[in-house]
Amino acid sequence: MVAIVNCPTCGKKVEWTEANKYRPFCSHRCKQIDLGAWAEEKYVIPSVEPVDDEESDGNSPS
Repeated sequence: MVAIVNCPTCGKKVEWTEANKYRPFCSHRCKQIDLGAWAEEKYVIPSVEPVDDEESDGNSPS
């Protein structure tokens, strides 16, 4: 059975096979669009500022 995935760029159905050299993308164009988005830093991983150990234990001197 061949897995079918959606192209991350355009949403087109794509067969996940070795014959598709652009997988998970449907084409070279969609792959380049995604690469360009990464290069322009359009994708980010949200983060939370770490809490200082001294502030979190409640025993820090004032």
